[in-house]
Amino acid sequence: MQLPMSGVGEIWKAVGDFGPFQKWLVLLTLFPCLSVAFHQFCQLFMVQHVPHRCDTSWIRAIGPNLTEEEQLNLTLPRDADGAYEQCSMYSPVDWDLGSIMLYGLNATEKCSNGWVYPSAQPPSLLTEFDLVCDRKDLNDISQSIYMAGLFLGSMIFGPLSDRIGRRPVILISIFLQGLFGVGIAFVPHFYVYMAFRCVVGASVSGITMTILALATEWVGVSSRPKAVLISHCCFAIGQMILAGLSYGIRDWRLLEIAGSAPIFALFFYIWVLPESARWLVTKGRIEEAKKVLQKAASINKRAISPGLLEQLKPEKQTKSGSPLDLFRKKHLRKVTLIMSCAWFVNSLVYYGLSLNVTNFGLDIYLTQLAFGAVEIPARIGCIFILQWFGRKKSQAVLLLLSGLVCLIITGIPEDQPVTTTVLAILGKFTASASFSTTYVYSAELFPTVVRQTGVGLCSMSARLAGIMAPLTLLLGQYHQAVPMAIFGSAPVLGGLLCLLLPETRGTDLVDDTGDGCPRAEVCENANSSSENGHIKGKGGGRDNECTKTTHF
Repeated sequence: MQLPMSGVGEIWKAVGDFGPFQKWLVLLTLFPCLSVAFHQFCQLFMVQHVPHRCDTSWIRAIGPNLTEEEQLNLTLPRDADGAYEQCSMYSPVDWDLGSIMLYGLNATEKCSNGWVYPSAQPPSLLTEFDLVCDRKDLNDISQSIYMAGLFLGSMIFGPLSDRIGRRPVILISIFLQGLFGVGIAFVPHFYVYMAFRCVVGASVSGITMTILALATEWVGVSSRPKAVLISHCCFAIGQMILAGLSYGIRDWRLLEIAGSAPIFALFFYIWVLPESARWLVTKGRIEEAKKVLQKAASINKRAISPGLLEQLKPEKQTKSGSPLDLFRKKHLRKVTLIMSCAWFVNSLVYYGLSLNVTNFGLDIYLTQLAFGAVEIPARIGCIFILQWFGRKKSQAVLLLLSGLVCLIITGIPEDQPVTTTVLAILGKFTASASFSTTYVYSAELFPTVVRQTGVGLCSMSARLAGIMAPLTLLLGQYHQAVPMAIFGSAPVLGGLLCLLLPETRGTDLVDDTGDGCPRAEVCENANSSSENGHIKGKGGGRDNECTKTTHF
């Protein structure tokens, strides 16, 4: 049986795998990554711990001439170390000042009139919305709600991109991120802040998933991982920029505007961002596909013969992919379940380390800078790792290493912050490289007709892990080793499962769901039994070439 879109493979050779057109497209995918990095981790710098105490100005009504130290001494209890309690105060009474000074106060209660913070402290989420004491868990809850937005975005924008196209979803996501990102800077209540962050999270999913598909479907097989991993390096640069931006702008509202507003400059994408030719063909929009392919060839200074373009016809036997195909067909069910698990554990360890940056004991800005910087060699190194060892081995080993590092951290004493931070940076390195591998591997395993749906489902599992990561950190109040033990054991299990997946290095993208094993498995079997790597089609049809190569 002739593979659907078989003409596309030949046309791609005529267009060029990675010419000026594809390089320009990859460049366009880089700019949104800077904004995505900002929104992922900006809240870490908006809720830094500051000294605080209960507002006990009630005593000023009967003792207006009291010094601040006298006021605190009369109205605040002390803890075991002799410091003033931060979350409790003596209950107000109707006594005169002399009686209070003579007999003192004994009954305590929680802060009923709010809190007082250092006057020199710039406005932050913590000070403006009182995220302290009984309200401190709102910080982690809001992080989980942002991750829930990422989850919703995966659920919405994955199938939507398969239905209406890659280009419209990217444009919609950029608009939503800019609108609600800037809107966050003007919210009056913390619950509104969380709602807006949820929408921003959904837009982040729309951007990251759809840019992945667009780059994968335009760039040739040999340069495909490079294109995706370059955008991941830009994400790492965005994390480093966040460290400098947050260090220079301490007012959280100004920081939010500075990180969100620049994305409005990307509205020129309306005129320059191309649609995926592969997606157009799967939807039967052949004439549109021809036009965009001719444009790409022109920019690449290549020519496509009219006869070759005529091969680009919708085939009758091609069926539209269904999300049910991911579970109805055996080979896709295995890929879907294992890759969903890999995304889940990878996200758990990645965000478990990233969101814990304030608790490693060193300066948060330098730690964030290091966390961003280490991702660049991780992403670049991933290009060579994928080339040398293939997708399957790379995915498995990197997950195993990231898990083992976290398990080692559980045995480090609390008074060794430098050692803990160095190990955490190493864990971030392996988790980042593993995440890049996961993106590339997933895009190659799923057929074109369900690629976005499949990647979207995997991304949904990753977002579930993202929701759990900040909540898992709360388990540290019972024992400091519990969160890292969870972050370490899960990737080890996921890495072992990845050994059951097929290899996709050097194979062409699969376009339909098929009835048998994936193209990667067919190629592996063919390469092991045939020197020229050709598989004879059913019914004496033409050969479908499976390229055995050292390229990506």
